[in-house]
Amino acid sequence: MAAAIVWFRNDLRLDDNPALEAALDAGHDIIPVYVHDPDGEGNAAAGAASNAWLARSLVALDASLRERGNWLRLFVGHAGPTLAGVAAAAGATSVFWNRRYEPDVEARDAAIKRALREDGLEVESFNGSTLFEPWALKTAAGGPYRVFTPFYRSAMARWSPSACGDAPPRIPPWESGPAGVLIDQLRLVPATGWDRSFWAHWTPGEAGARAALDSFVEGALHAYAQDRDRPDRTGTSRLSPHLHFGEVAVWRVVDAVESERGRVGDAHIDAYRRQLVWRDFATQLLHHFPHTAERDLDPRFERFEWTRARRHALERWRRGRTGVPIIDAGMRELWETGWMHGRVRMIVASYLCKHMRVHWRTGAAWFRETLLDADLANNTMGWQWVAGTGADAAPYFRVFNPVTQGVRFDPRGDYVARWLPELAALPVPLRHAPWRDPTQLVRVAPGYPSTPLVDLAEGRDAALLAYRRMNDARGIHESGS
Repeated sequence: MAAAIVWFRNDLRLDDNPALEAALDAGHDIIPVYVHDPDGEGNAAAGAASNAWLARSLVALDASLRERGNWLRLFVGHAGPTLAGVAAAAGATSVFWNRRYEPDVEARDAAIKRALREDGLEVESFNGSTLFEPWALKTAAGGPYRVFTPFYRSAMARWSPSACGDAPPRIPPWESGPAGVLIDQLRLVPATGWDRSFWAHWTPGEAGARAALDSFVEGALHAYAQDRDRPDRTGTSRLSPHLHFGEVAVWRVVDAVESERGRVGDAHIDAYRRQLVWRDFATQLLHHFPHTAERDLDPRFERFEWTRARRHALERWRRGRTGVPIIDAGMRELWETGWMHGRVRMIVASYLCKHMRVHWRTGAAWFRETLLDADLANNTMGWQWVAGTGADAAPYFRVFNPVTQGVRFDPRGDYVARWLPELAALPVPLRHAPWRDPTQLVRVAPGYPSTPLVDLAEGRDAALLAYRRMNDARGIHESGS
């Protein structure tokens, strides 16, 4: 009997795992391996919040493997030499993994595949994370899409998600080879315990992902089209961390949602399916335009007049102390739970990039550090979309007014009151703009900022002026004047 290493990465599940399925179908005994190699992942390396989730997810995966007669071997170091060393020590003949598509990781994995094959090993990789691989959908000219709507149409024309497959009751182990290290040696859990509050809201691991999917299908899916933008309601799937770590396959999510057609209106299912395709769109953008992890897809913005981020101002944004309630509620939700509602993410990002005129990279870096679902492709695309510098037909002059956004999507101020309890005693209109009655604000919440960090009208005007100057400079440059 031959042994195969199955290298787990962002596919921390046993169901619907193509690499594991291929190794078992080939008749191999299995050596499950996880290698902690943040240096090899470049700008795709996990931040502190994601690492805290990862620690719990790895423990859950190991428990699932032990239920099936196997176990997870953990290692720290450069992935290529580590895999080669494990294969040599264990006498493994094959290495299987599911692909990742971040540019630094793709380059590393390609080099690892070449080196292992040169050593005489069979090495195969599979798609374990997307509905369409980033090179699968092309424009009529044969290039990648830069606009979502035609990408979505192309996806719908070729819509054929993978079939679901449950894990076998037993995964035959290979006893020889290095045992690896203990989970604590990966140093994933914050020493300060600042993640402690997360776990009242989340259950990392494959079982937690299945429970979250079931809860969504039975509940929020039934009103998804109208409720998904309402942070005051449980209107979204809350599957993003589970999808990020691959604790549930995206095609199993599709299968569960599509099975509700006839019981749930098509509008709700189609709206959610569209969000899943957005996830693929982000992946293909980063794959084809790898520079966008650090630079704008729209090169005009290389000349944009971003401001130098003042430390105290940036800290007020991070800690939910801007004086704009919907912004502060979102940032406190993030700090407390490791997650933020999608609509609120756009509002807080717009405030940073437009009203404060701070470069989107600064906000993306904070999200990467504090979000449990901090996926490089989605995070990059989301920030560039809001900043108006990426794949978007409506550019920089779209500036969200956080007060009107709050009134529209949190009409009773319930979301604000939950995360800013000091403002809960204010009348609903003042929950969105408490500076309009400073006397009442001081009486009810004397510690809350009395005025916004940046005046909304002044911030918007300054942003639009900078946008016009950028375009004027472009005209001068292109005319040769």
